[in-house]
Amino acid sequence: MRLLLVEDEFEIQDFVKQSLIEAGYEVDAADDGSAAIQLASKHVYNGLIIDLGLPDQDGIDLILQLRRSGISSPVLILSARRSVDDRVKGLEQGGDDYLTKPFAVAELLARLRNLLRRNLVASEETTRLRILDLELDFISRRASRGGELLNLSPQEFVLLAYLCRHAGRVVTRSMLLSEVWGMRIQPNTNVVDVHVYRLRGKVDTEGREPLIKTLRGIGYVLKDH
Repeated sequence: MRLLLVEDEFEIQDFVKQSLIEAGYEVDAADDGSAAIQLASKHVYNGLIIDLGLPDQDGIDLILQLRRSGISSPVLILSARRSVDDRVKGLEQGGDDYLTKPFAVAELLARLRNLLRRNLVASEETTRLRILDLELDFISRRASRGGELLNLSPQEFVLLAYLCRHAGRVVTRSMLLSEVWGMRIQPNTNVVDVHVYRLRGKVDTEGREPLIKTLRGIGYVLKDH
């Protein structure tokens, strides 16, 4: 199983990551919220471990942002904030469990196993996504439409996955630049238009109902019904 660890304290990150790897997990690590968003937009994680005291944003805001982007993987909050109010807020704002620092690795692993077990039934939803006749498999990182495999580049798959996770909603060029390409500053670039054009050429081929709609001057919507 693949996990995302978001922790800015190097010693804790290194220690926890090594412990998780020794327990048999595949682990990606991020030092701040921006890096976490980038990784979460490109990969499907079975679970996330998130520290609340991140350098660029509060961990609660990061969890809310991940939930808004359609990521439903279980989140274990790892924090030095110990008050009842902090724990309640963390659980009410999208966290699935809360472990305070300092902690025992054995307890961290036990809580993680419980979260992953409870999420097992829903795991199929996190590895596959279907919008009308368009289907994405996040394990093989392949997409198909009407049963026919689409020949997408890795970047095109990430772009299509983002559009699918926001199907039926307006996705602006700024959102795509930030979440797919990681551009915090929005330069005068046509990178989004070029990639969407190429993607549409593979998804909405002749004879198929167009799914990707352009909203001139705003962005795009992927049809969901």
